[in-house]
Amino acid sequence: MARKSKKRKYSKGSQNEVEKEMHRYKRGKAKSGKGGKGGKAKSRKQAIAIGLSKARKKGKKVPKKKKKS
Repeated sequence: MARKSKKRKYSKGSQNEVEKEMHRYKRGKAKSGKGGKGGKAKSRKQAIAIGLSKARKKGKKVPKKKKKS
């Protein structure tokens, strides 16, 4: 029986973008908010979200944001 290959949800480029943002977060340089004017990112989750958002803007393969109901 042949194994079905899984498609990647996130591209390598988006992974690198998140890694860079985590690097900034660990050093206290990650900025949140529009244009980085909101202050420092307060959590790991926030840093990951910022990285994914930047990847989306650059056109990397990242799933769409979930809509609020």
